[in-house]
Amino acid sequence: MSDEPMSNPTSPSALLEFRGVNTHYGAVHILKDVDLAIYPGELVCLLGGNASGKTTTLKTLLGMVIPTSGEVVLDGEVVNHQPTSYRVANGVTMVPENRRLFKRLSVKENLMLGAYLRKDKDGIEADLEHVYELFPRVKERLSQKAGTLSGGEQQMVAIGRALMSRPKVLLMDEPSMGLAPALVQQNFELIQQINDEGMAIFMVEQNANMALSIADRGWVLQTGMVVLNDTAEALLANPEMRAAYLGEA
Repeated sequence: MSDEPMSNPTSPSALLEFRGVNTHYGAVHILKDVDLAIYPGELVCLLGGNASGKTTTLKTLLGMVIPTSGEVVLDGEVVNHQPTSYRVANGVTMVPENRRLFKRLSVKENLMLGAYLRKDKDGIEADLEHVYELFPRVKERLSQKAGTLSGGEQQMVAIGRALMSRPKVLLMDEPSMGLAPALVQQNFELIQQINDEGMAIFMVEQNANMALSIADRGWVLQTGMVVLNDTAEALLANPEMRAAYLGEA
């Protein structure tokens, strides 16, 4: 992980950026002049309460919501009107909230769905082996229906499926949601391990303490506006942040 923050939202070296993004649902203004950037190798988190705009941010990054103004930039290319499939093929994929596995399909079939846009058979096999190394328990359950796995095991499969697309940036939506408390720490350790291997990760997470404990940087959204943007270390020490999001007076 990087030691120094990289906060210039228009830097050409960013992998994924928002440049002055505004979004609306009908007449309702959701995201308001949002700038953000994810750089190679970084683990960054997006924090905020309910209805702050976190989910809309992810949907806009993925192409499920089109900005009313501003730019979404993927590896230097403005992709505002490119579909989700284009963005996945060019390096963005997501581990969705609550895993969203195909429960009647086997674990192996779920993993292979992550590679559905790829044609490089040797690369796919190599990435499967890497997933098995990361998650030995997944390899033990390849023929099981995904719906029969525990919540922690399903999360491993969901992460593995996303990695099978060989992304440049891995988006994660509430990765601790629905996991038993004993599994939350293990889950964040796995996320940090994947990041330590060089994967850029952008994580939306309610558990601010845990997210900031492994992140390089963080943004805080309130009613669609970025109100804080700093290193994780600085956010953890920020009195306003501690009072509002870390459960401390």
